[in-house]
Amino acid sequence: MSHYTESVLSDAALVQHISRLPQARANFKQLVRELKIRGEERKQLESQLENLSVRGELIETRNSHFVVPRFSREFVVGRLNVHRDGYGFVISDTPLEHIRGDVYIPRESAEKAMNGDRVVARIVRIETGAKADGEIVRILKRAHATLVGEFRLKRNGAWVRPFDERIQQWVRIVDGMEIPPAAPENPNRVGVKPVNVSTPEDMDGMVVNIEILEFGDDDGESTGRVIEILGWPDDFGVDVEIVIRKHHIPHQFPPEVLDQAASFPAALDPNEIALRRDFRQLPIVTIDGETARDFDDAVLVEKLPSGNYALQVHIADVSHYVRPGSPIDSEALKRGTSVYFPDRAVPMLPVELSTNLCSLRPGEDRLVLSALMEMDHRGDLVGVELVRGVIRSAHRMTYTKVHQILEGDADLRTQYSEMVAGFELMQELALILNRKRHRRGSIDFDLPEPIIEFDEFGEMKSVVRSERNIAHRLIEEFMLAANEAVAASLESNNIPSIYRIHEVPDAKRVMEFEELALTFGYSMGIGAMPVKRFRNVQHSRDGRKPRRDVEMADPGFQISSRNYQKLIKQIEGKPEERILSFLMLRSLKQARYSEDNRGPFALAAQSYPHFTSPIRRYPDLMVHRILANRIDGKPPQWEPETLHVIADDCSATERRAAEAERDLVEWKKAKFMVDRVGEEFAALIISTTRFGFFVELETLFIEGLVPIESLPGERYVYHENTRKIVGERTRREFSIGEKVTVRLDRVDAVEKRLQFSLVTSETFRPRKKRNKYGA
Repeated sequence: MSHYTESVLSDAALVQHISRLPQARANFKQLVRELKIRGEERKQLESQLENLSVRGELIETRNSHFVVPRFSREFVVGRLNVHRDGYGFVISDTPLEHIRGDVYIPRESAEKAMNGDRVVARIVRIETGAKADGEIVRILKRAHATLVGEFRLKRNGAWVRPFDERIQQWVRIVDGMEIPPAAPENPNRVGVKPVNVSTPEDMDGMVVNIEILEFGDDDGESTGRVIEILGWPDDFGVDVEIVIRKHHIPHQFPPEVLDQAASFPAALDPNEIALRRDFRQLPIVTIDGETARDFDDAVLVEKLPSGNYALQVHIADVSHYVRPGSPIDSEALKRGTSVYFPDRAVPMLPVELSTNLCSLRPGEDRLVLSALMEMDHRGDLVGVELVRGVIRSAHRMTYTKVHQILEGDADLRTQYSEMVAGFELMQELALILNRKRHRRGSIDFDLPEPIIEFDEFGEMKSVVRSERNIAHRLIEEFMLAANEAVAASLESNNIPSIYRIHEVPDAKRVMEFEELALTFGYSMGIGAMPVKRFRNVQHSRDGRKPRRDVEMADPGFQISSRNYQKLIKQIEGKPEERILSFLMLRSLKQARYSEDNRGPFALAAQSYPHFTSPIRRYPDLMVHRILANRIDGKPPQWEPETLHVIADDCSATERRAAEAERDLVEWKKAKFMVDRVGEEFAALIISTTRFGFFVELETLFIEGLVPIESLPGERYVYHENTRKIVGERTRREFSIGEKVTVRLDRVDAVEKRLQFSLVTSETFRPRKKRNKYGA
């Protein structure tokens, strides 16, 4: 048996072998020689190299060398992010030390692929500042098996124009132009008009969903067939259907999932209840928003004879119903999370579970996993017990009602007289827990979110800022405490789990924000930024400039959450609080799921899982399963490798849901403003760029652009170092945080863009030029 068969048979071992070679590359003959391969094993190696190339773990060059991309300075593998203007960037799968940022792909090369595709790009040049230009050389995985768009009839046939402005290739419709049936009736699509077409001419201008049959290579056109007709673009509810399909959100449960959901008995099994801790006689309550339909969590706070607090957090035991590998489980993992739109939701679980059997509805017996915590007067955890339980929620409370009770509303305090003392005790403990988190450096971002308001006919009537009150903080603090208690229990027993991690931010982004904060007169107090120096590996674009040293932020640079906390305290209640809080948040890394506990930076905690929302988040369901194994005394069931795959999938589905939710809100904002073109609004400048400044309207939670060329009176230029737009003659400045009055000039409802022009601003005196003596 050869050396190859014995020790380098696996894909991982083969990649590792090539990684150790000069420039992490080898050709076929070299591998045959080095691995001592003979006979039929040559075909095995050929097949292995081909499969690794298809997956992007190796890249085959033009001269038939195989390169490991993560060790290559020539190639990068990653996701293509296309701008609406046609150019794009490849976001590398792994960090790149020799370049700064993502790899720029010009329009002519970006057209070879579609937004979201996983691609291989060759780095063509590295510019001054370590910014890289590249070209796409291979598409590894297509992001879009289907596309939603507008059906258009032209002289040369039928086409579909994608609604995603980042996908600019139209798709030719072939396959006999069969007319598919209308979208199936959906109880969530209240008021949607039925679709009735019989010929392609009837479909011209309608919204359709298509299956891509063939992707065009280079200059070739893509082809597809219509699989679903959604209706006219302006029909009620069609915008939601477009966004769902644009982001490829699974929205119809397969028959086997619905059959399984319908098979669960409505009543709890008495034998199961007998195995659990019984909490049904306690005054446990749920506290949620007015429109909530599924209730994951219920709480109770009591004062113990010792003076300590007993906090009970009961979470719906979804894992009792959704077993690993079952049809419901497979579909839940595929969805990853529930998606919440302003007027409907796409649930992770069928309604039989999400709003019925698993939902902690008042007066009904429900199975739970319970975190029973004892805390002292400083909020420190004295003891914790994690058990299976059964509860019967006493009341379905809302944030508004609890807030009003705590604010002294006489009618509500009378109506819920038996609960008032409990709510006051909840407030007392929540404030203690909040102070404890603040002491350890936890960051509290209190950023408002847009809330779409509808009239009685389902038509949008306004966009307002969400309001958070003490009742929201009660639940937030209790859920944080429960999540940390579960993490401590699993970690102390060395049980692999899925964590919610939030890594330390990049030094460069921190310093960029610090520079901006200084223009407002604030600082996080982090001092100078360490840098590391290295040499460009190639000449710049013109090929004549010499190699030069480039400074980049030191990746080892550390910053504490207390630096952020310090600035939040400085800006609290100031006019620029919202702007700086938003920009501060953008300087942080995005939270994600991982089997590797790297801690949550913003929470300043040792470890943190998601445990409290298993009805709507798959990672929470996994933590429930892991915890249930621990409660039952069973050995860990999931290896870190399996948890890694699940965590990555859940991070991706979470991002998909967030993008879809944001996409629809922006679309609804744009449609709402169409009839308000020409109106004037008081606004606040929230960011500045080389092409203008963005404003947020004071009375509506809506943003838009004032183009720099539209500013009246003179020519204006953008000063990047101060982030100000300055008039060349009068030196008039426009900067972040300034109040202005604007007029709405144009609304692009498809691309969700609003364009404003400046009407007036505060009285301005041109800056006097100083003489050489400073006078």
